[in-house]
Amino acid sequence: MKAKNCLIFGGSGQIGSFLIRKLTKNNLRVTVVTRNIHQKGLKIKTQANAGYIDIIEANIFEEKKIEKLFSEADYCINLIGILYEKRKGNTFKNIHTIFPSLIAKLCKKYDLEHLIHISALGVNEATDSNYAISKVEGEKNILNNFSRSTILRPSVVFSNSDNFTTQFMTLLNKLPIFPLYYSGKTKFMPIHCSDLTNIIYHIISNGSDAQIIECVGPETLTFKEILEILLNLINKKRLLLPFPLSVAKLSAKFFQLLPKPLLTEDQLRLLKYDNISSGKYKTNSDIGLPSKLYFKDEVKKYAYMWRDGGQFSTEKYNFDDIRKS
Repeated sequence: MKAKNCLIFGGSGQIGSFLIRKLTKNNLRVTVVTRNIHQKGLKIKTQANAGYIDIIEANIFEEKKIEKLFSEADYCINLIGILYEKRKGNTFKNIHTIFPSLIAKLCKKYDLEHLIHISALGVNEATDSNYAISKVEGEKNILNNFSRSTILRPSVVFSNSDNFTTQFMTLLNKLPIFPLYYSGKTKFMPIHCSDLTNIIYHIISNGSDAQIIECVGPETLTFKEILEILLNLINKKRLLLPFPLSVAKLSAKFFQLLPKPLLTEDQLRLLKYDNISSGKYKTNSDIGLPSKLYFKDEVKKYAYMWRDGGQFSTEKYNFDDIRKS
């Protein structure tokens, strides 16, 4: 029996790497679309055995080129998303709204078994964020165009190959003072990348009657608590300084000018809103996949790379003290 084919957009990132390994280990084929095969192809190719992976170079808006891929696919998984607008054409509207509409229409045209789309938690509430607005519109376009779709809304996704914990540990290593926006009170429910890919695989294997699933980890942490855990794991002491909103806006104006912005004005607006389950939709626990991977336990496995002396440094973890603070 021929293995089912999963068409993946955005497969070169953190989630893509975990997902390709998960799917191909379970006898599913993957076709991964990338805009630059010379830059991303080698990394993608190493995630699966030969015969289980095809890599296609294409601009995601080359409709005629990607349409042929849908005619050969059983499932479509869209992992593409951006946190800031930088390059020409890479706008929130194009990436989060127009492209999801295109793939939903192609899924319907070629009668695919399921479309899985990665969105984000908290987008309904953040009505003053262009990022969130584009995400919500993209979700609507998908559900209006293809009924066999599932929208996954994860909280912050972390692993040893993320751009979240790794970037913060790098900055905390270098900066004596670290800013706290909104006093560091914004809440998150971090989910490990392997848990998110397990959810995707479960939907492919079993289907889903839920149009939207909120994907969350087993605990709620404030932004300040996350930074304190990371500092503890890398054996550093830093001053976490609350920034007045006026100063925060000024710093965002500066940071967003960098090639890879540390913070944009739009991201600052997003930070006003908690990134936790809303209670309005099913969660991964409701579909039988509760996350059991705790933030500090998982980050501890790779945090040694940011400690002086690396993995041979003396470990001192005071998580009880963090919880009491």
